Amino acid sequence: MGAYILRRLLLIVPTLFGILLVNFVLVQFMPGGPVEQVLAELQQEGNALDRISGGGGGGGGVEPVGDYRGAQGLPPEFIAELEKQFGFDKPAWQRFLIMLRNYLTFDFGESYFRSISVIDLVIEKMPVSITLGLWSTVLAYLISIPLGIRKATKDGSRFDTVTSGAIIVAYAIPSFLFAVMLLVLFAGGSYWKLFPLRGLTSDNWADLSWPARILDYLWHITLPVIASTIGAFATMTLLTKNSFLDEIKKQYVMTARAKGLTETRVLYGHVFRNAMLIVIAGFPAVFISVFFGGSLIIETIFSLDGLGRLAYESALQRDYPVVFGTLYVFGLLGLVVGLLSDLTYVWVDPRIDFESRET
Repeated sequence: MGAYILRRLLLIVPTLFGILLVNFVLVQFMPGGPVEQVLAELQQEGNALDRISGGGGGGGGVEPVGDYRGAQGLPPEFIAELEKQFGFDKPAWQRFLIMLRNYLTFDFGESYFRSISVIDLVIEKMPVSITLGLWSTVLAYLISIPLGIRKATKDGSRFDTVTSGAIIVAYAIPSFLFAVMLLVLFAGGSYWKLFPLRGLTSDNWADLSWPARILDYLWHITLPVIASTIGAFATMTLLTKNSFLDEIKKQYVMTARAKGLTETRVLYGHVFRNAMLIVIAGFPAVFISVFFGGSLIIETIFSLDGLGRLAYESALQRDYPVVFGTLYVFGLLGLVVGLLSDLTYVWVDPRIDFESRET
């Protein structure tokens, strides 16, 4: 098992290299860039000054700011200095190699527009995304596994039919629409104000005692976590049910029943281990989909400042150090979670031997 873990860890390096390379190449063909963003802002400010100075009734006007020369634009020397500041005076291949060298030591540089290091920015936003991803995944599993097992044992019954209808409705509702509905119903939108409208903690959180802080934290994350869980809960419940149904029909289950074992012993002593393998295999997909896919929408609706919102805003601003820094963190986290999933396979069923697999 140790050799398999070592191989998987070593594969992380070329995988991350491929992810960064593909995205770096794509960025080179994207219109605009950080330099163009700054120039556009300066030119808009200059045009506004031109309008103010040209429209004054008293003939006074406003003096030009800096080196801006109105309709003549910015001097080439200023643009060249700006490109040097952002590192665009070097060829693309050299910038990519410098980025790789820095990333090996987790040096992601500094944000172009926020005057803060990327690693500090990621650490600052990480708690929100971890909260949504972790708690939503845990909640989905806590609900889906018992419900899926119950549906499998009651297959075709009224309970199975009613819960299947509820699951289909939950799966069909988009997470953002469900989030808005929760706000309207329970956050003071039109009905009850039971939960806060935005944020991860209250303004006086630092003044609260530790038990009060925990309750305040749970109070704030209730609606965002429920909203981000809805899709994963529906998928995982059906996956659990179908997995248990497949195992229940196999010969070893009939043999165990023939030996006089109770239904509970058959279900949790024999079926559970085999049926849970496919459910465990879906853990990385559930966590990553909640952590990456749904985080932007949920963070925006509930005014949470997390990694999803950070990555989106950085892409719009062409803040490349933040874009590639968050991409690196997301990619590394996804690969590590995949490895943990394989290790959980072995924990659930020790008969699985990854060492015998071809590499």
